[in-house]
Amino acid sequence: MLVSKVQDERIVPSPDINHFDGVGPIGIRRFCIDDAGAMWSAVRESVNELCEWMVWCKPDYSFEDSAAFVSRCAAEWNENKSYSFVIFDREDDSFLGSIGLNGINHAHKLANVGYWVRHRNARRGVATAATRLVAWFGLRELGLERLEILVPTGNVASLRVAQKAGARFEGILRNRLVLGGKSQDAVMYSIVADDLPHQG
Repeated sequence: MLVSKVQDERIVPSPDINHFDGVGPIGIRRFCIDDAGAMWSAVRESVNELCEWMVWCKPDYSFEDSAAFVSRCAAEWNENKSYSFVIFDREDDSFLGSIGLNGINHAHKLANVGYWVRHRNARRGVATAATRLVAWFGLRELGLERLEILVPTGNVASLRVAQKAGARFEGILRNRLVLGGKSQDAVMYSIVADDLPHQG
């Protein structure tokens, strides 16, 4: 089991938020304050690719930006606003990227899935494995009914991740995202509980 629920409905992680995927030992775990440096290094390595698609990234992304994000993770988790994870390699504990659930709509039990992988680990199935793990977390452990993955039409790598993770294509939404000050069409994918592989 990934997490356990307590009476106030907050989500409390257990130590085993990790998993071996078929492509290798890919795990996800909560951020801790010591991750700020590793995240900053990964973002700096990948800043050109990330700035093209991620609204939070900027060319001068700093260690302070990383530390502020990591600090917010715990508060937003405890407030049930978002659930952010480190994607890591279970063989050497290296920082591979990040994935999370945000834009949570508690009334309709849905959330958005966002992910990124550092440049050196791209095209190795890392994001796909992490997406499957976070989908299980959101749909089975949090009890959400629907996860959405919204990808700009030009972001081919992220489109492939959604497809390989088993998300279902639902359509193209016109002018859905604003990146670099320009509106862009986006592809909508979804994952529901029936899309998850059966266990046992």
